[in-house]
Amino acid sequence: MITLKSEREIEGMAKSGAILAGMHKAVAAIIRPGISSWEIERVGRAYIEAQGAIPAELGFEGYKYATCVSVNDEVAHATPRKNLILKEGDIVAVDTVVNWQGYMSDSCWTYAVGAISEKRRKLMAITKKALYLGIDQAVVGNRIGDIGYAIQHFTEDENGYGDVRELIGHGIQPTMHESPNVPHYGEPGHGLRLKAGMTITIEPMITTGTWKIKSHDLPGDDWEYYVTADGSDCAQYEHTIVITDDGPKILTSQDPVEDAKYLL
Repeated sequence: MITLKSEREIEGMAKSGAILAGMHKAVAAIIRPGISSWEIERVGRAYIEAQGAIPAELGFEGYKYATCVSVNDEVAHATPRKNLILKEGDIVAVDTVVNWQGYMSDSCWTYAVGAISEKRRKLMAITKKALYLGIDQAVVGNRIGDIGYAIQHFTEDENGYGDVRELIGHGIQPTMHESPNVPHYGEPGHGLRLKAGMTITIEPMITTGTWKIKSHDLPGDDWEYYVTADGSDCAQYEHTIVITDDGPKILTSQDPVEDAKYLL
C-alpha cells in the first residue's frame, strides 16, 4: 500500500534523516586503513542511540547488526566483522536505517579508505552522480521508469558500468520497506505515476563489471549477503526523498551545499 505523507510525517522523517546523516559523518571521521569494519558498526550504533533513535536494521529479519558494511566487491547487506581490516585503497559502503519516534530514514554512502585508485574513484563518482540523476526524475507526474532509465542510461549506456538489477529502492514509512518498488533500470514513461507526498529511497548499486550478483555466506554466520558475480568492485549511494509539488526533497542530506536545490 502506498501512502501519501502528511506535513507532520515528512517533518518527522526529516528529523530521522538528520540523525542518519550525522551518523554518516561520525563513521566517515574514523574510516582509515587499519580499522576493522566492526569499528564502523560500533561508532554508527552508538551515534544513533545517543540521539534517542533506534537502529532499525538491528533485528530486522534476523539481522544482528545496526549497519551493513560492504567492502570492494561486496554489493549489499554484508555484516560488520571484527576480522575484516580495512586496507589502503579499499572502498567501503555503509548502509543503515534510523527509526526516530516511529519515523524512518534510510541511506547508504561509499567511502574511500586512504588513497584509492583512479578506477575506484571514478566508480564512486559515477555512482553518486547516478543517484542524483535519479533524484532529478522524481517529480510529480513522472513515472518510476523515468528514475530507473536515467540511472541505467548514464551508468551502462554512457559509461559502460554494471547497474545491479536484483536489489532496488523502495517506498519507506511507516515501515522500512513499503510500496512502490523503485528499480534503478527501466523505460521512460513506464510504471507507477509519482505523486506529491510519496516517500521513497533511490539507491543505485553500480559495478565496474557485470550487473549480475551472487549470494555469499560467511563461515560461522547464518546471514547471506551479495557480491558481484565476477569479483568486480561495487559502489552504492542512497538517499531517502519525498516527492513534493516543488520537486524532490532529500531527507537524509549530509551536505547542504551539494544538496541545496533538494532541501525542504
